[in-house]
Amino acid sequence: MRRHSGPVSAMTTTPLCRFCGANLDHIVLDLGEQPLANSFLKESDLARAEPKFRLRVRVCDNCLLVQTDTVVPPETIFSDYVYFSSYSNAWLAHAKAYSEAMIARFALGPQSRVVEVASNDGYLLKNFVARGIPCLGIEPAENVAEVARAAGVPTDAIFLGEETARQTAAKFGAANLVAANNVLAHVPNINDFVAGLRELLAPDGVLTIEAPHLLRLIQDVQFDTIYHEHFFYFSLAAIERVFAAHGLRAFDVERLSTHGGSLRIFAERADNRTPRGESDALRQLRAAERDAGVQRKDYYDGFTRRVAATIESVRAFLKQAHAEAKTIVAYGAAAKGNTLLNACGATRADIAYAVDRNPHKQGLFLPGTHLPVYAPEKIAETRPDYVLILPWNLKEEIVQQLKPIAAWGGKFAVPIPELSVFVA
Repeated sequence: MRRHSGPVSAMTTTPLCRFCGANLDHIVLDLGEQPLANSFLKESDLARAEPKFRLRVRVCDNCLLVQTDTVVPPETIFSDYVYFSSYSNAWLAHAKAYSEAMIARFALGPQSRVVEVASNDGYLLKNFVARGIPCLGIEPAENVAEVARAAGVPTDAIFLGEETARQTAAKFGAANLVAANNVLAHVPNINDFVAGLRELLAPDGVLTIEAPHLLRLIQDVQFDTIYHEHFFYFSLAAIERVFAAHGLRAFDVERLSTHGGSLRIFAERADNRTPRGESDALRQLRAAERDAGVQRKDYYDGFTRRVAATIESVRAFLKQAHAEAKTIVAYGAAAKGNTLLNACGATRADIAYAVDRNPHKQGLFLPGTHLPVYAPEKIAETRPDYVLILPWNLKEEIVQQLKPIAAWGGKFAVPIPELSVFVA
């Protein structure tokens, strides 16, 4: 876990696009000063001033890439990390299904090479290892990389860029498959990173990336997915523009339900001598984005008002529960939950505590709100009136886990796109 003994300065630059260098004049959303969403605290940290940074999102005037305008150095966020992928059953199933599909579609075997960038605790690559396919994980958080190694997944604790990718390819070999799931948004130097992805690829290799879809973020008011470690918010059009600048071309796309609606984009080197044909799905999604207006700046007008309405619905729920002497606890010490709770001004007077299955978060305190984090078993001990599900993208899984709360009349609440209360 990262600890801060004093203020940490964010590098707030003249607002220029990190991809094309054009002006960032158009504000999409301003959430004010926020703590780092994954910087959990120990009890001894609570008396210290907690570092906070401006959380504001803009859209580029030129390339229409949506991005934050404050850069917190990646080393501050990712060098020691408390997010471990293996504590979600749904995410493990997603990873296994992906692995099986890629092995079948691209005929991967012992002669192949697979690299995952931001490989976390080996949750995905272990499926390839089990099939005898040589793998390498690239995971900058050393504490997380060590967990992957212990699980039998070779992992290098480095930040990927063009030069480190060259070194990796020289050591490990060119990759037939490079997976970069939910990482493209996390790298401020997107040009160096995407150039690195290309360097890892064999001449006819395949790159797959997964990223939350900007279209769904706007449509469903998923403002809680905005936090400092997410530097970018992607449309297909923006990703294709970035890829083209670095010698990559998309040839297929899948729409996924993960993270409230994501894209899985398949790409290859633009100089592949036997290029793959573009899929109908790719052409259809381009048209859907064009029809929705994602590539116009005025598409984002009104988002601030819709976010304010969602925040107000959560505040009203907290206020009413307090007036009725009802107890609320939060399920999921998720980064998105921390953005939401801090945007709503929630405190321990509103929510008694949070729970999470990840033992690395238990015993710590949420950033900003300072809610203590316990194991989920705490809920059965205290019998709260409401369980507020912060990782709403895992709602079904969590409701199944907590069905017994019906025995004492407990109810669930989900905050996005607006507060809703229901029973299992």
